[in-house]
Amino acid sequence: MTLPATARKLGGRLPSEQEKATANQLRKLLASQGSGDAKLKVAPSGASQPVDVILTPAISELLLELLRHVGNGDAVTIVPVTQMLTTQQAADILNVSRPYLISLIDKGELGCTTVGRHRRIKAEHLFDYKRARDERRSTALADLAELDSDLL
Repeated sequence: MTLPATARKLGGRLPSEQEKATANQLRKLLASQGSGDAKLKVAPSGASQPVDVILTPAISELLLELLRHVGNGDAVTIVPVTQMLTTQQAADILNVSRPYLISLIDKGELGCTTVGRHRRIKAEHLFDYKRARDERRSTALADLAELDSDLL
């Protein structure tokens, strides 16, 4: 990807007002396509004809989610599932402290690989753990809501 000399990657900063507006505009266009494949016409610089790009529903959803965050002014990081994360990166993703994450590893609730003296956690395993944790929380919350409704 080529960036203009004045542009900086979003990775280490928040989106500018223009970037937020652009993200919201593109998100609205994609959302208006409805369910199913979305079709975009892209005119690459230097090309004489626009190119049709077909976005599958899964890619459209992912792109919409990304654009929603950028449009809200949030910082976004994309983590490939094959990436190995440090314990601090994993703790940040789970929104827990690093010592708590280490305790999860020590209890065997979360797997890791040791590289030299350092622990590394595969992003795929971390996201599986996070998904299971969130499901347990949702179930517990639904159970509490049901108990509360029984008392009323």
